[in-house]
Amino acid sequence: MNRHSAAPVVLCVDVGSTYTKAAAIDAATGALRGTASHPTTLDTDVMDGLLAAAVEASPSGAEITDTLVCSSAGGGLRLAVIGNEPLVTARAAYRAGLSAGARVVDVRAGHLTPGDFTGLAAARPDVVLLAGGTDGGDETALRTHAEDLAASGLRTPVVLAGNANAAADLTALLTAAGIGVTAVDNVLPRIGDLNPAPARGALREVFLRHVIAGKHLSASADFTRLVKAATPDAVLTGVEVLADLLAGTDLSDLLVVDVGGATTDVYSVLTPDAELQGPRAEVAGTAWRSRTVEGDLGVRHTAVGIVEAAAEEDLPVPAGLAEAARRRGEDPGLRTDDLADDAELSALAARIAVRRHARGERIGGPTEPLRGGKDLAAVGLVVGSGGVLRRDPEAAERLREAVGGDTSGGVRPPKDSRFAVDADYRLAPAGLLAANGHRDLAARLLAEWPAIA
Repeated sequence: MNRHSAAPVVLCVDVGSTYTKAAAIDAATGALRGTASHPTTLDTDVMDGLLAAAVEASPSGAEITDTLVCSSAGGGLRLAVIGNEPLVTARAAYRAGLSAGARVVDVRAGHLTPGDFTGLAAARPDVVLLAGGTDGGDETALRTHAEDLAASGLRTPVVLAGNANAAADLTALLTAAGIGVTAVDNVLPRIGDLNPAPARGALREVFLRHVIAGKHLSASADFTRLVKAATPDAVLTGVEVLADLLAGTDLSDLLVVDVGGATTDVYSVLTPDAELQGPRAEVAGTAWRSRTVEGDLGVRHTAVGIVEAAAEEDLPVPAGLAEAARRRGEDPGLRTDDLADDAELSALAARIAVRRHARGERIGGPTEPLRGGKDLAAVGLVVGSGGVLRRDPEAAERLREAVGGDTSGGVRPPKDSRFAVDADYRLAPAGLLAANGHRDLAARLLAEWPAIA
């Protein structure tokens, strides 16, 4: 914990799958006044851990002017994507979902059969993002998908972000079938023109209205009222604020690796390559500020996935580490002081997640090519985040070796980067502040961060 003298503060809290983190931000200056961490109390009521962390982080006698919460507890937002075909609209929708902090659990495209909808239901999405066609283009596939979805018996809320000409009719169709619908602007209004912001906002609202309440994480209505975003969405907003702050400097290209208990998320902000504009640009558009999430790479709930992924990548895993991963997967609530195993698992997770992020995304079947690969050689700043990294005094150097020194993964790693760890917890609070009317405080919070001085 880090605590300073009393002052009016905005309290920012991240309720994660393993730990709940709180930060008290000076409401006038944006300075960090206090931080605290508490095990997330999933077994009782998440408000118990939230309140404990909030009390510890808040300076004695401070006036709390606002409380902002983000959450990934209970698995966060599970998203299914349906698009016209895998390499254009489905991919655009997939990117929009990732940018909203969702874990994309299923992608369907093209001609769909009843078996496709059975598989979609088995993925247990919290929301379906339905996209298809450019504005004014062919509506046939989008209409067919909506009709089949209405007849499927699946009653998961839908965000409709396809051909604008069909939006009114399809909203009425799905609503009549008992499916809640939020219609927004097309994620791909024109070929090559990716427009994720409206879908991202709608998914955020669905997350707040349906997902947080539906996971029954708390008996108190206060929790639902306080939560403003999914944690990955808040972190992405914080990364965007940091990128704006560093624009024009040698740190302007960023890579952020957030190693959590259930997932490892990678965020990048890269300068566009002029040669990839125009006719060579991918038809689904390029998201230069992007996020990927790896749901099999977490140091608690999915620790075994790290070992399995390392084997697929031909990375060595000591037998003792494999056993440690097994124990963590069987008991995610296991409290261990074995920081050495945690450090090794987090380094492996970071290396694999960055490889996947840089290689690109595969939308559609396993034989489809990877798209959207990223060259990380010019990245000026690599930031590690997550509880394990914050507790490891050598985390920045481990990250340098795991990510900067990874020359065998088929990608170009950061070459001459500065490596830092978000040790005193600024990115998610900055995102919460920026998204809730306090962007000036968010910028000041990050501007005083020693890592970018």
